[in-house]
Order: sequence, then C-alpha cells, then structure tokens
Amino acid sequence: MARLLIVRVGAMGDVLHALPAAAALRRVRPDWEIDWVVDERWQPLLTAEIPGPVVRVSFTVPVRAWKSAPLSRETVRSFLEFRKLRGHYDMVVDMQGTLRAAAIGRLAGGGTLAGYEDPREGLAGTLYGQSFLRQGEHVVQQGAALLGAVSSVQLEPVAAEIPRTEWAEHWAEELIGNSSVCVLTPRAGWVTKQWPVERFGELAQRLRAMGYRCVVNKPNKDDELAEAVVAASDGAAEPVVCNVAGLIALVRRAKLLVGGDSGPMHLAAMLGVPVVALFGPTNPLRNGPWGPGPKAVLRDASSQNTYRRTGEVDPGLAKVTVEQVAAAVAGLEA
Repeated sequence: MARLLIVRVGAMGDVLHALPAAAALRRVRPDWEIDWVVDERWQPLLTAEIPGPVVRVSFTVPVRAWKSAPLSRETVRSFLEFRKLRGHYDMVVDMQGTLRAAAIGRLAGGGTLAGYEDPREGLAGTLYGQSFLRQGEHVVQQGAALLGAVSSVQLEPVAAEIPRTEWAEHWAEELIGNSSVCVLTPRAGWVTKQWPVERFGELAQRLRAMGYRCVVNKPNKDDELAEAVVAASDGAAEPVVCNVAGLIALVRRAKLLVGGDSGPMHLAAMLGVPVVALFGPTNPLRNGPWGPGPKAVLRDASSQNTYRRTGEVDPGLAKVTVEQVAAAVAGLEA
C-alpha cells in the first residue's frame, strides 16, 4: 500500500477537474491512501464523510482567512501545520501549480513533492523534487497524466463519485419534489465569463414555457447577481440560497443546468446532468465540461483564448443569444 497526498486547493471547478485522475487511481489501486489538501469551502466535493468515495481524508485550507490576513500569526501557524504531515506520504503531488500550493506540498512532502514542468506560477517549480511534462489538451487529461507519472500507473480519467451530505440530500428532495428543475448559474470566477443578466432572465421565461422550473443558484443571501436574474425573469425564476453541500444535492436532482465556465457547471457535468455551457475568454477544449452526461457548449467564433479578467463581459460571450441557448436545450432533449 502506498500513501499519496494531492494538493489542489481550488477553485471549485479546478478541484472537480482534478478528481477524475484520483478516481482512476482509486480504481486501479483500491488499497492506496489517497488524501487531499483543499480550500475549506470545497471540502464537500471530496469528503462529506470520512473516508469519501475517492479521497480518504481531506485537509482544509482557510483560503479566505489567509488572503484577508496573509502575515497574521494565525495564518502562519495554520500554514506551518502542514509540517506535521512530513514523512507520512510516499508521494505528494501539486496539481495546482501555484506557489502557495507548492509551498504546502513542500512542507508536507519535502523532496517527494512533484508537479508539472511548466507550473502556472514559475516559482512553484523551484520547490519540486520531481517535475513532469504536461500531456493532453483538456486539464482532466493533464491531471491523469501527471498523477499517472507520479504513481507509475497508466491512468485514463473516469467520472468521480461526488459525496452525499445527508441533511443536504433531504433538503434538496423536499425543495424539488417532482418538478423538472433547471439550475441557472449566472456567477463565474470573474465578470468576463458571465453571460448578461438580462439574457438569463429572458431564458428563464423561455424555459418555463418549455416546462422547466428555473432556480437561480445563490451562493449567499446577499448575492446581487442572482437577484438581478430573478428580477429580469419577470417571475419565471426563483432564487435558491445554498452552500456547496446543498448545491451538490440540488444539481444532482436537476434535469438541466445552464451557466458559464464555473464550478456549478463543472459539477453538473461530473454528475451526469445535461449541461449547456456558455464560453467566452476560456478555451472549452482545455476547460470545458467533462463528465458522462449530455453537453452543449456555445461559444461565438469571435471569442479568443485570452483568459483575461476584466470588469466587462467578453464581447464574444455577449454575442451568444437566448435563441441559441434555447435551441441547445431543445437539442439535448431530443
């Protein structure tokens, strides 16, 4: 039996895209200890209970607290806590490629830390004991190649089982009942990836006419973007406030999800829920929805792979029409 620690702190979609590699390793090495370092917000994706279906134990990082007070005594103390893992793992893999993730991995694994030859932040590579060539076009393929190289196992990524949190499953069951729910997810990691609010509102009216009950994902009670979509829908959509455990349970029961390049969209794809994914400045061949269910990816030909973070919607994404999205939904139903 070998013991392996994965460092993939966030974001939500990135954690989901790293999971198929771990699931593949779990399938071929069921006796291995596979543990994970993750942002505390995303822990329900890995271990609602211990052990989870793929990951045995997840160690949480209070990312928001670290960012708000990076030099505080509490931040330094919690960061150095990872030294206690030193010597426990045979392999430690940085699947994120940032300096923070590499530093955590170095504390936990010392010279056993491995990562990509071309990490996202170049300084991260200076902390690796081993580095491997990035292989594959999609990040899911890249993750499987990296984890396979580290563990000396040929891996093909497989859809990962997402844990169930008992209270959240009961909550979602009562909320949805027998209705055909479409989850609308207007928020993404940055504004450039967010389809216009007015389009989501108009789409909700179209989908209601098609028999869907539209709910808008509201990650917290003060989320103004979700409320703006509800207002633009003229009563065709309703807000649903839930944390990540609740979101998992909600999406698991949905008949459809429409959203941009975001964590909830990637969650739906992993769960096999039909997805209409709206792309702009990010490359769907690299970052698109991955999973067993039906998918439609809409992207205007004018969009480029800039990955730019601006305060405005990507011009190409803004060209995607409600008619195109409604047609994609109809295509998934056919």
